[in-house]
Amino acid sequence: MISPDERFRQVYAANFEALLAYAIRRVEQHEDASDIVAETFLVAWRRGADLPPDDEATLWLYGVARRVLANHHRGGVRRERLGERLRQRITSLMSADPGHEVPQRLIVRAALARLPEIDREVLMLTAWEGLQPREVAEVLGLSAGTVRTRLSRARSRLRELVGDDPPDAGHVLDVLTATVPEEGR
Repeated sequence: MISPDERFRQVYAANFEALLAYAIRRVEQHEDASDIVAETFLVAWRRGADLPPDDEATLWLYGVARRVLANHHRGGVRRERLGERLRQRITSLMSADPGHEVPQRLIVRAALARLPEIDREVLMLTAWEGLQPREVAEVLGLSAGTVRTRLSRARSRLRELVGDDPPDAGHVLDVLTATVPEEGR
């Protein structure tokens, strides 16, 4: 009787070249083919008890290689999508000058500091944390109606405090004073 290790060596020797050729024909980068074959034989090693006898082992290995290739291609698509998102993010970060908004932010922060604490908190929870009025109400222990009223008044007061004088302050202010979408009411 042949040992499992010897059986694996025989299957490997008999199928390595054919599986490598199979993988090379199915990947864009030839370097990936060796990874596909290595993963295929790793599965065969781990599942040695499932390895069918003789010629059936070759077909079984092709099936494993096919699934490994499918995983490889899916991973490539995910890597491409992630790479594209990262490239877009880097481009947007590099093109934005964070120093440009500093004066406007200081103006808005100073105006926020002049609001009553509850109004300031309602505005900040809405604009900076992205909470809807009903969520702000829960955080602050108020009714949703009270929060909507306070939010409307706080936005008006903030606009009065900032005014339209500072150049580009409107851009920063717009975020804080945007109207609440219908679904958030």
